[in-house]
Amino acid sequence: MTPEEEKRLVKAAQGGSERAFEALFDANQKLVYNLALKLTGSPDDALDVSQEAFIKAYKNLAAFRFESRFSAWLYRLTYNAAMDFLKKSKPAVSLTQEDGEGDEQELVIPDSSPGPEELVERDDIRRAVREAVAALPDDKREILIMREFSGMSYGDIAAALGLEEGTVKSRIARARSALAEILVKAGTFERVSRSNKLKGGK
Repeated sequence: MTPEEEKRLVKAAQGGSERAFEALFDANQKLVYNLALKLTGSPDDALDVSQEAFIKAYKNLAAFRFESRFSAWLYRLTYNAAMDFLKKSKPAVSLTQEDGEGDEQELVIPDSSPGPEELVERDDIRRAVREAVAALPDDKREILIMREFSGMSYGDIAAALGLEEGTVKSRIARARSALAEILVKAGTFERVSRSNKLKGGK
């Protein structure tokens, strides 16, 4: 859906068109659900969070002022709904961390043995990552989740948070670095230089 089409539908929905809101729902439900699923780790909980996000969007649609794309605003509502949910339950978050700094280093999940031991180790890694994400300051956690989990563009994140795009990029870089440091100190990940990897290291 183009920004122009989205804007037209939002205006129609603000004017009372149920069909226009249904079109917005259809266009965004998959992305909203996927973000909620990443945040909660449960299909059932993701459905509840998604529903709550759309209810909030519907109730607050008149207050939407087109300062960002509707989809970016909706993702922010989804994030907030998921955070409210996770405050009442144990979060289950998984994240693949990549080095976006160009510093010739990357995080690598240690090798594990197959079978039951591997499953236990994977659970340990997921738990460690979940705890590391939870340990991040609110601003770093939020912007990292918006980028890594929902796949929002830098522009949409900037619009949703009221920031310059360059500021968004630098904050995401700092959030990734902070998460990496937590995980490396905990021994969850190893920091491996890319030059060593090219020489045959894993």
